[in-house]
Amino acid sequence: MNQFLQQLVNGISLGSIYALVALGYTMVYGIIKLINFAHGDVYMVGAYVGFAVTTYAGIGFIPALIISMLSCALLGIVIEKVAYKPLRNSARIAILITAIGVSLLLEYVMMYFVGAEVRSYPKLLDDSVLKFGNIIINIQQIYIVFTAIALMLLLQFVVKNTKIGKAMRAVSADRDAAQLMGIRVDSTISFTFAIGSALAGAGGVLVGIYYNSIDPLMGMMPGLKAFVAAVFGGIGSIPGAMIGGLSIGILETLVSGYGNSMYRDAAVFAFLIIILILKPSGILGKNTKEKV
Repeated sequence: MNQFLQQLVNGISLGSIYALVALGYTMVYGIIKLINFAHGDVYMVGAYVGFAVTTYAGIGFIPALIISMLSCALLGIVIEKVAYKPLRNSARIAILITAIGVSLLLEYVMMYFVGAEVRSYPKLLDDSVLKFGNIIINIQQIYIVFTAIALMLLLQFVVKNTKIGKAMRAVSADRDAAQLMGIRVDSTISFTFAIGSALAGAGGVLVGIYYNSIDPLMGMMPGLKAFVAAVFGGIGSIPGAMIGGLSIGILETLVSGYGNSMYRDAAVFAFLIIILILKPSGILGKNTKEKV
């Protein structure tokens, strides 16, 4: 039981990071029905921005988190304007291939400028531990979970209670009708990319703290796992992305704790296959029907 509880604690801290990244996937899909496979590499850029400002400017955790989020928000807007907006009315396969191309471009541009080697993340948070019997909780894990929860609640507030949030929901429901009602659809889509990318940037900083290492290819696998989390929760659903991220994090740590850590990635994707077979719309997703 102690081992189970310990792995549960580890899974919640890891899953909260996946949830932040999954929120970006689910928001973009909810607005323009696009699976943005470059999203995992935006998360990688966020980790490097956090690394740069803390290493060379010597600033603390909160300012580094904010700068990383703002930088990634700007990057998300640029990606949307340059790569996706011109293809908005094109076939979905064209946009999907473009997303993969943007992903590879970010990886190798970053590799060109910073090199391919793994870098150790600077110490930003207290690494002391709390012990509850045989269960150990790192203070860093507490920071990660509470930061993720705060950002998720802030996102939920923006979507439900602000003017731009209402515009996002309107565009998601019916883009043409929203435009007829005077909503600036292009600006709303760009704002959605900005928010999703900002959350990915925050996830990058948190994962740098969690694993204490970063590299230019670090966004590939966590990005795919966050996509699995978004599908599991119901892609297009913000609460679903949160639930999916936590579920994937817990599954991964349980497989590592009770089995073999080499199989944790396989377990996550096997889980995705099962979900797609049993409930393709996800836990909180809605089944949609197309009229012919």
